[in-house]
Amino acid sequence: MSETTGETTNEATGGATGGGAPTGAELRALADRIEIEALRGEFTDAGMTRDYDRLAALFTDDGTWRIPDAGLDFTGSKNIRAAIERLQENWEFFVQTIHPGAVRIDGDTAEGRSYVAELGRLRDGGSHLNYALYHDRYRRTARGWRFTERRYEVRYVDTSPLPGSAPGPRP
Repeated sequence: MSETTGETTNEATGGATGGGAPTGAELRALADRIEIEALRGEFTDAGMTRDYDRLAALFTDDGTWRIPDAGLDFTGSKNIRAAIERLQENWEFFVQTIHPGAVRIDGDTAEGRSYVAELGRLRDGGSHLNYALYHDRYRRTARGWRFTERRYEVRYVDTSPLPGSAPGPRP
């Protein structure tokens, strides 16, 4: 709380929370954060639903998706689209959940992190459980915020057989 005004400061937006209407800059900062969080959620949703065109559209035309631990590096939305389709073909089932992390916005660019938990069974019978981070760079475009770089850093992996299974076909 400021001793001179009696207002508190919202560190997320840099704005006052002591009663006045938010400024345009404060509203823009909130909207940017919401849009970036939605972008990260769209990535997971597109991957889980195998909507490869939508996933690729979340990157700038020159964007990169990197998974260094697997030796994978794809540049350009067309290459990213082909890569995700090829990678998804290997999975009998795959589940990814993402959890919010840091976001730092600087005008029309931003950096951020999100936390990931994944599990799945490969078609060859192998199982996979891991916890990881996405290290992201974003750019505001005419289509909204997009990834310019998404780098996946695995922090824990377990290849023990998963005891569960995917449910059968739905009626």
